[in-house]
Amino acid sequence: MPAVHHKLLLEDALHDSPQTRSLLSVFEEDALNLTDYTNKLLQTMQRVFGAQSEMGLATEQLAQQLLDYEKKNFALGKGDEEVITTLQSFAKTVGELNSLHSELANQMADNMVFPLIQFREKDLTEISTLKEIYSIATDEHEAAMVKYSRLPKKRENEKMKSDLVREVAYTRRKQHQSSLQYYCALNALQYRKRVAMLEPMLGYTQAQIIFYKKGIELVSKKMDNFLTSVSKMTQSIQMQLDCDAEAMRGCQRELLSVDDGIYTPDHDQDCVNRTLVQKAGYLNIRNKTGLVTTAWDRLYFFTQGGNLMCQPRGAVAGGMVLDLDNSSVMAVECEDRRYCFQITSSTGKTSMILQAESKKEYEEWICTVNNISRQIYLTDNPEAVAIRLNQTAIQAVTPITSFEKRQEGAPNPDRAKPGGVHVTGGPQKSAPEPEDLIAPGTPIQFDITLPASEFMDQNRGGRRSNPFGETGDECLSESDDSLLQQVFEVRFLGSMAVRCGNNQEVIYEAMRQVLAARAIHNIFKTTESHLMVTSNDIRLIDPQTQVHKITFQLGDVSQFAAHQENGRLMGFVVEGRDWGEGEGEGRPAYSAYIFESNTEGEKVCFTMNLAKEITEAKKDPDALAELLRNMPVTNDGKFLLLESEAEEPEGAAQEDLESEA
Repeated sequence: MPAVHHKLLLEDALHDSPQTRSLLSVFEEDALNLTDYTNKLLQTMQRVFGAQSEMGLATEQLAQQLLDYEKKNFALGKGDEEVITTLQSFAKTVGELNSLHSELANQMADNMVFPLIQFREKDLTEISTLKEIYSIATDEHEAAMVKYSRLPKKRENEKMKSDLVREVAYTRRKQHQSSLQYYCALNALQYRKRVAMLEPMLGYTQAQIIFYKKGIELVSKKMDNFLTSVSKMTQSIQMQLDCDAEAMRGCQRELLSVDDGIYTPDHDQDCVNRTLVQKAGYLNIRNKTGLVTTAWDRLYFFTQGGNLMCQPRGAVAGGMVLDLDNSSVMAVECEDRRYCFQITSSTGKTSMILQAESKKEYEEWICTVNNISRQIYLTDNPEAVAIRLNQTAIQAVTPITSFEKRQEGAPNPDRAKPGGVHVTGGPQKSAPEPEDLIAPGTPIQFDITLPASEFMDQNRGGRRSNPFGETGDECLSESDDSLLQQVFEVRFLGSMAVRCGNNQEVIYEAMRQVLAARAIHNIFKTTESHLMVTSNDIRLIDPQTQVHKITFQLGDVSQFAAHQENGRLMGFVVEGRDWGEGEGEGRPAYSAYIFESNTEGEKVCFTMNLAKEITEAKKDPDALAELLRNMPVTNDGKFLLLESEAEEPEGAAQEDLESEA
């Protein structure tokens, strides 16, 4: 059954948002396009009816007009594939019947010309009339809102205020009713236009069959089924129109039966929601028109991420007005306006004064901007954080993290030379089955994040750690005894439990399952982290707060490898203990961790392998000395390995520290 996939929602008629206006303009353009096409098609049919001597030429032109329906490119014509196919079949039929000429005046007048004239005079004229009524109602409502917005705050005239409130409510109701009728007519037109295109051709073809016996003998066998299917199609479309029209009438009655308070401005009875992190609606903005004169414009504002956006009526998309991160918002007193508030940017150079329609909107906008300025929207659960902040009045600001800019002191690609895929452990199994590597249905963890409260605590406590190389005493004390310290910029993709830790294929299978799961579940967000490889352990560090998300002892890393085709993918397997079965020492349990590196994954694996060699060499001083002599150096001549704390004083060791974190 054909279906209409585009429809104006009646629920949006009252709000009259720019998005609804933009969609409405598409419907109006479609109606104008349809009117133009209908007039041309009707002229062609009248030529067929009136010019019997030119029947052959007229029917040929009619066939071409039917084919042009596909070329009209209706903006809302994506559901007309069956109509296009049917019209193409009709065009072919008209060509076949072109040689069978006869007097069809009465039949054509009743079954071909009249339905299309009725469609043009009734449906298309109704659309034009309703459009004009809707435009007038919109202008009246805008004029009433301008008068109402100018109500003085001081020396308030109750009679004037009461008259203006009634006028706003009346014009708003009038606009709502006219928009509902206009929307219903535009929605119904999508059904009627399809019937109007098919009905005349159905009558024309049936008239041809009735009056041409030879034509019946020629084409009736292959036309009967086709005409029957077209007739059923038009009936099904009509039934669908009746059902949808009844549903729209019911929805219209329901929307008109609401409390009259929704039409009255400043009649909000709901409680103010102080935990919002996004909001949208109409506001009045004050603009300077001269040195001392100002003007107010009513525009549609909405928040998107950490930005305040503005979208004029009729615009396809909104534009950024102000960056709300670390901004300030406060209520202000205006001589001629109520419910005004001012937003000032973090630099203090940009500010704007806005006016809300009601007290509830006024308070919610202030709370929303305040919440966004604290950058709560960057946390995992913004609503919970906003509730907690509003209850305890905590002033929490988290800075924006930029992952696009390369950080100073990032790992030099020349510091680690790739030596292929580096693995450790016992012999590998040949071509193992996926079930032998990872149990089916094993859950995947897609991120390693800190709780929102801990994340904010890190930002509130004292001076922020510099993610571009400046480390505090605590960070140095953790790595003073490490001979190797190499940092890579990575993105954590996922981790999962695996069945073995001594097989290179388990890492490749984990990579495949993690990437497949991200694609299936549309998980594209990744978190930038620093992967620090030392001769003692492997650490995953938050680049902004320098907090260690997770640490793996190097002795627990049983396997690591880079992807054979995608050089940026790498992973490693960590061995642990499962104490769930009550065994004395617990049985071995393995987990695979998959990362995407900004550098080649083989370099990360090379560094891990080097760290393993250093760990083994520490047991033998001669072997350690030999390893130090054979270490690769950077372009500036510094060794990749750090000097041992036992060989030099603490201050000298810190001077030669080659940390990239």
